[in-house]
Amino acid sequence: MKIRKLEPLDNAKLEAIGLEWHSDLDDTPYIADEAVVVSSAEAEAFYNAGNTLYDMYIEAAEYVIKNDLFFELDIPNTMIPMIKQSFEEDIHWHLYGRFDFAGGLDGMPIKLLEFNADTPTMLYESAVVQWALLKANGYDDSLQFNNLSEALGDNFKRMITLGGDINRFDELYEGWKILFSSIRGNIEEERTTRFLEEIARAAGFHTHYAYIDEVGFSAEHGCIYNEQNYEFLFKLIPWENIAIDEPEMAMVIADMMKNKNTIFLNPAYTLLFQSKRMLKILWDLFPKHPLLLETDYKPLDGKKQVEKVAFGREGANIRILDSNLKVLSENSGIYDAHKCIYQEFFELNTHEGFYYQPNVFFAYESCGLGFRKGGLILDNYSKFVSHMLG
Repeated sequence: MKIRKLEPLDNAKLEAIGLEWHSDLDDTPYIADEAVVVSSAEAEAFYNAGNTLYDMYIEAAEYVIKNDLFFELDIPNTMIPMIKQSFEEDIHWHLYGRFDFAGGLDGMPIKLLEFNADTPTMLYESAVVQWALLKANGYDDSLQFNNLSEALGDNFKRMITLGGDINRFDELYEGWKILFSSIRGNIEEERTTRFLEEIARAAGFHTHYAYIDEVGFSAEHGCIYNEQNYEFLFKLIPWENIAIDEPEMAMVIADMMKNKNTIFLNPAYTLLFQSKRMLKILWDLFPKHPLLLETDYKPLDGKKQVEKVAFGREGANIRILDSNLKVLSENSGIYDAHKCIYQEFFELNTHEGFYYQPNVFFAYESCGLGFRKGGLILDNYSKFVSHMLG
């Protein structure tokens, strides 16, 4: 790997561009003072990998719905009608997601680790911070695989043109409003949500932001805030959390969808993509595909592998097992009630003892690359690393 050292942005500069979560709990910088140097061919390979895998996920979702495999994916029962409806109706548009990969550098093949399709983090860092870091160090700010902001703006318009020519947005848009919402007290999630609101407003939508506890949910009247109805609601709250922790709200949301008074972003069917147990479906449908790793619901025979759960986050509830199923490394967590999945181990690229994981955002197409840096199991102490083409 080729790493280029950068002069870091100090905390005041990071806060000035909107990044307030610049220090981890151990008071170390979250934004690394370096960039991974990526060739044009490597960037193109990441671009193509995301596009190919998204088409594969769509085919896998069709297969799950047709064969009623929701239990296998650990999907809560209350979500099933919403998943089916949102997948069948084009107006339920997938705004964005993030693929987590291994490999892709130094001649290593790209391998899919998982797809964060519902509420992916690292959006602001990938779209804004790494661009600002490159510019502050005197580099051409176009030397990145990073058109994330523009891609999101175009994809907001596709919610109205339904995938058609986005130049028809002004002709088709009828003044529909989007309410953006996240939980109170989480700076990162609020900044991410407000950033998406800024992009949607620039694209031509009427928008507003509210904390989720301020939003009214009505089966008959839809999404309400300040006595106004909103046709779209972006909620930075995972679907599985709504279904498990707020079952009554989930039932009201299902009725809102049935009554066609509210469109939720990201749509309910992204929960299929979010489930790591979908990786086994992909392997069944596309066995030995070069972008995939062997994955099963039960431990793999004679292979080093990773045990993780369907809806784990931030490196929690992960175990790395050797070919005899002996634990080599593990992280505990709060997600152990979810079903497990076993994925063939594939080592990340390394540099000076650290592991680097490429992350590719997808908004209608692959549109932005960034990296996480950390230990063998990347957790919430991992660092965000920029990239540059070279």
